[in-house]
Amino acid sequence: MSISQIGVFVENQSGHVARVLDALYKAEVQVRGYCMSDTGDYGIVRFVVDDPEKAKAVLADMGCAVVTKDVLCLRLADTPGELARIMGVIAKLGINVEYSYSLVSTYIALSVKDLAAAEQALENESVELIDQAQLSALAKLDA
Repeated sequence: MSISQIGVFVENQSGHVARVLDALYKAEVQVRGYCMSDTGDYGIVRFVVDDPEKAKAVLADMGCAVVTKDVLCLRLADTPGELARIMGVIAKLGINVEYSYSLVSTYIALSVKDLAAAEQALENESVELIDQAQLSALAKLDA
């Protein structure tokens, strides 16, 4: 059992990912998870969406280089050590995990060059900035 992941190659410049996300939004494609990483001048954004074929067509129409790959999707219990346990099961089989990321969450982590400027820009937006203490308290609330 697997799910389809879409990989999009984008220039590592301001606004490129926003344009990709805007195109998916306009096509009514729901992003259920994503991961961004840079490789210098270019980066790769991996998406899990509700309609992979539609997303792939939309992005191809934009001229994006798009690839698809089947990946595992697991629902883990929100308990200490659960991720370590699952990674251990896979490691005992000698299988390497190339990368992983979280899905279906409204909490995201962003790495930016100017943290203070990004925080200030988001203060007046309809988004809640979370600090470490609040993040730590989430597990207690979910229990």
